[in-house]
Amino acid sequence: MRPSIEPVANRLKAQTPKPKANSILAKIPPSVARLLTAIVLLPVLIASIIVAKLALLFVVLAALAMLLGVIEFWILARKQQIRPDIAAGLLSAVALLTIFYFTQPRRLPDLLMIQLILLLLTAGSLTAAMLRGAPFDRIISSVGATVLSVMYVVLLGGHLIAVRIGFSAPLSKHLLSFFFLVLMGSDSAAYYGGRVFGRHKLAASVSPGKTWEGAVAGMLASLLLAAASHYWFFPELPLRFAMPLAAVMNVVGVLGDLTESALKRSAGAKDTAQILPGHGGILDRIDSLLFNAPLIYYFAWAYFSR
Repeated sequence: MRPSIEPVANRLKAQTPKPKANSILAKIPPSVARLLTAIVLLPVLIASIIVAKLALLFVVLAALAMLLGVIEFWILARKQQIRPDIAAGLLSAVALLTIFYFTQPRRLPDLLMIQLILLLLTAGSLTAAMLRGAPFDRIISSVGATVLSVMYVVLLGGHLIAVRIGFSAPLSKHLLSFFFLVLMGSDSAAYYGGRVFGRHKLAASVSPGKTWEGAVAGMLASLLLAAASHYWFFPELPLRFAMPLAAVMNVVGVLGDLTESALKRSAGAKDTAQILPGHGGILDRIDSLLFNAPLIYYFAWAYFSR
């Protein structure tokens, strides 16, 4: 009597993984997903900028984006077996955001308080790592990731909250409109220009998808949008300042983008997360904004507050 082969077949069938059905979002081309994400999120962002009574909404959106960005930074660190101090990082991030929120009109942010928070963050993270004990060979990387995450995302990005709060409503509206129009417009032009005309790699070892052709398209777009901003809604900013400012913002934005790409490469990740279809994570979307946030704030303070 031959043994039945059905139990064996059933076991093999149970062990065979079933292919996962692709989600609808996964089937959408990245370029289309980027456009759809912008269509959904941009109206909310625009309203929080141009409507004076929605200043708090902008603060909430910016703070939420930065806190999520810090968490994504920690996820990248964890991929390298680095464990940041979450409590110290979150407390410091909230404290910095609070300082930027209470920035007084025509005054610099409270630089002394910012310095104090960073001192406490550094000393506190080191002390906490020491008290936790072994493995001691991870202390430097752990504390470094904790401090860098807060300084990179919140210390830089928090200046956008200061722009929204620390200037008059009409001026902050114009500044932030100029800021996002130039950077998002140049980023989109670089992305689509690179896809259509890209032939020569800009930084192949860091971000293989970026090309010189895309960078040129982004620069041209930033200059055109700066000129359009002057004639459209921001006549207070002369072209002799608007154009160079936009050019510098474009270059700084590219550096911020490449820096974030290098961070992802160090962790072996393509994106920091999959929160925004077509964009990846929050850090993938705000990388160029972070480097430029202090630039637009201190330029505005120097030009409009004197």
